[in-house]
Amino acid sequence: MNTSSIFKLFISIFISFLIFTTGANAWELQWYGQSAVKITTPGEKIILIDPFITGNPKTPEALKDLKKLGKIDLILLTHAHGDHIGDMASIAELSGAKVALNADMGHTLGTLGVLPYDQMIRFNKGGPIQPLPGITITMVHAEHSSDYLYTDAAGKKTVYPGGEPSGFIIELENGYKIYNAGDTGVFADMQFISDYYSPDLALLPIGGHFTMDPVHAAHAVKTYLKTANIIPVHYGTFSLLKGTPEEFKNALSSFPVNVIIMKPGEIKIFN
Repeated sequence: MNTSSIFKLFISIFISFLIFTTGANAWELQWYGQSAVKITTPGEKIILIDPFITGNPKTPEALKDLKKLGKIDLILLTHAHGDHIGDMASIAELSGAKVALNADMGHTLGTLGVLPYDQMIRFNKGGPIQPLPGITITMVHAEHSSDYLYTDAAGKKTVYPGGEPSGFIIELENGYKIYNAGDTGVFADMQFISDYYSPDLALLPIGGHFTMDPVHAAHAVKTYLKTANIIPVHYGTFSLLKGTPEEFKNALSSFPVNVIIMKPGEIKIFN
């Protein structure tokens, strides 16, 4: 084998190595609209966050058949409002997935018979948990509210406590960290979240009225989070959520951040 052939073989092996290592670290995020997100981790674990799907006016009709979701390993709930709990109970029953949620919200759902206790992972803000091999999740503060509107068999509606709202730091098998802020206003401890967890990607609400609007979300990024990659969520679903990604980008001005604008149903691949 001559020198040229050896060099070509080396280049071929090197390229194959790069493809292999990149593929091993790749993961996917699918956005259903509002705050509903599906994450497929590098280890092929499937995590659903705030699965508001069948009643979501922004979710494509082709994605509203819950039976087509397939394997779900874990469902995360940031708080108890209907546009976040969404189809949790149906998906949990279909898939058998565990549901990780605020401990007090768990009591409400358990005592009402919405979700069996043995299918819950009740936890709180503080130390991390590892609900799946290689996956670490930490519940963090969110500045919002949380109650649960329950409709009984007779159609009577009653409001119950939904525990405290939260966000999550989700660390994948490859060390990639996602900050899912949940519904929130700006709060100064976002600086702690940035300093301590150093998330690689943040999912931030920008719709306004119930959460940060684009200007407030931009302030949170520039002043506290400084996260390199941002996906704006929780906008445009209902008429009150008027904030837009374009307004968010304008408010960020020249601040060095990668704003990833997704369409409902779209899938992005990350490394």
